[in-house]
Amino acid sequence: MPETPADPYASLRLPNFRLYVIGLFAFTMALQIQGTVVGWQIYELTHDKLALGLIGLAEAVPFITASLYAGHVADRHDRRRVALASLAVMLVCSVALLVLPLWIPSAPGLIVRLIYVVVAISGLARSFLGPARQALAAELIPRALYSNAITWRSGSWQLASVVGPAVGGVLYAAGGTTLTYAVDAVLMIAGVGAIVAIKHASTIKREHTEAIMKSLATGIQFVFNEPIVLGALSLDLFSVLFGGATALLPVYAAEILHVGASGLGLLRAAPAIGAVVMSAVIAWMPPFRRTGRTLFFAVAAFGLCIIVFGLSTSMALSVAALVLSGVADMVSVFIRSSLLQHRTPPHMLGRVSSVNSIFVGSSNEIGAFESGVTARMLGTVPSVVLGGIATLVVVAVTAWRLPALRKLERMDSPPAA
Repeated sequence: MPETPADPYASLRLPNFRLYVIGLFAFTMALQIQGTVVGWQIYELTHDKLALGLIGLAEAVPFITASLYAGHVADRHDRRRVALASLAVMLVCSVALLVLPLWIPSAPGLIVRLIYVVVAISGLARSFLGPARQALAAELIPRALYSNAITWRSGSWQLASVVGPAVGGVLYAAGGTTLTYAVDAVLMIAGVGAIVAIKHASTIKREHTEAIMKSLATGIQFVFNEPIVLGALSLDLFSVLFGGATALLPVYAAEILHVGASGLGLLRAAPAIGAVVMSAVIAWMPPFRRTGRTLFFAVAAFGLCIIVFGLSTSMALSVAALVLSGVADMVSVFIRSSLLQHRTPPHMLGRVSSVNSIFVGSSNEIGAFESGVTARMLGTVPSVVLGGIATLVVVAVTAWRLPALRKLERMDSPPAA
């Protein structure tokens, strides 16, 4: 008999998961608007490429420092409450960005330094939000719906990443930092409200509440004893570390493509446009049969798109390259997230998600710092192009060194011998 097609909306039919997706969309929109405007604001105040890279460093240092402990907290306490506490701190940061230029309008140097402080506090809060919200998402749905839920979760995040930067650019052009950060704060409040409305409490079993050092070591050991999971995380870490061009988009918008703040919003939104389209395709597709090969092809395609973007002087070609990079990145994100949830015991999801957060967070934020440093030393275009080439090298080396990942068929199946 033919198989009955899976319900692509199955996870969305669960009220708590719907609220989770709404909250995720709202606070991701806020963060995307904030990230777009912070980059443009700092570049306008400093005209320094390294200053853009320092945004990533300011966020990465507290984020990485606290991530392992944050995973421990997510596995020891109610994950919804941990997420809410983190979002409350991020809401305070949004309000701080709104009032800083109003309090000290004539001291740009001081404003830049205080923005870095706010970004650092936000990074610390994000380190606790990441494992708590990822583990919470897994609690709100039955295990059989993990893949479907990941598609909608990633799709909503990517949709917010499309709309957020574009809205941020338009708002900044229309009303400057005051209007933009006000909308940012309102969206953050909406995100908090959606998570508050979720009716769920985490079940914490006493036998799973280890002492803190043992708890942290258990999460790390699990990842390093799973070569397929470790390989997927490492591939993501180094490809984004070298291939991320996001930090330099204000330079491209201002000096290479000459499209201003609204153009910057479109450039930041372009990868997410591709990711949203791909997430919709994945929602209707059957599971990948050759998961390992698909992952390597996706990351290689991402690297090629970054090279094309780096060399482009056409807005249309640049947007197209970034859209395709988002398509490739969505495939990579979906596979990595699915592998984590399929292969991690529920009581360890917080700690394993925190290790994942270190890999992903360090690749994005430290990658932004790396981009700023290399752009200062080599120039903007060489920095981006060499990053794309480095991504292709990472793919080749990882495929050679990790045949188990390369030969992986279905996500929940053992690798080929």
